[in-house]
Amino acid sequence: MQPEFWHKKWASNQIGFHLPEVNPYLQRHWASLALAAQTRVLVPLCGKSLDLRWLAQQGHEVLGVELSEQAVEDFFREQQLEPQIIEEGAFKVYRAHSIELWVGDFFALTAADVADCAALYDRAALIALPPPMRERYAAHLQKILPTDFCGLLITLDYDQTQMPGPPFAVGDGDVQQLLSGAWQVQMLEEQDVLGESWKFLQAGVTRLEERVYRVSGR
Repeated sequence: MQPEFWHKKWASNQIGFHLPEVNPYLQRHWASLALAAQTRVLVPLCGKSLDLRWLAQQGHEVLGVELSEQAVEDFFREQQLEPQIIEEGAFKVYRAHSIELWVGDFFALTAADVADCAALYDRAALIALPPPMRERYAAHLQKILPTDFCGLLITLDYDQTQMPGPPFAVGDGDVQQLLSGAWQVQMLEEQDVLGESWKFLQAGVTRLEERVYRVSGR
């Protein structure tokens, strides 16, 4: 997956992965993490997700990382926020109130950049990446996040031979293999959502599960 792939998706408005509402799993499970209100939350590959605003409304500081500058500009325009824009190392940072969105390559993010992020929210990052990049992504997260963090991970699982990604199928075994060696991983919820997913049904997919995990440092 090259950067041009995602730039073209945003430029052509092929953003079926963007939810027009706050993720219900986030609303249902976030409180179970028992985080302090001002905890800073890292949101990788955040797009223009409404989840960013919801997290900020819970009192959190939000650090989103996104490759597409168009997505970031769309977020602030649609939320009617006027961001301050600065350069921060390899990133262009858009900041308004408690929301910072960093435009650039997630893999350029350093431990110093996220040293004060005690929480993680991944709804669209892990499932956006093919297996080789997925392994690199997981390893990078484990390298840069503080050891005392906790967060939520949301995945999709289906027969990958029935439809190409993204979003890619990430099974429970994949999650355990990628993350449980360094982190604690607990499944909180599993839902059969095939009946609600016209795109997958149309492609001939015969099963589709969403899973929600609590992840934390050891």
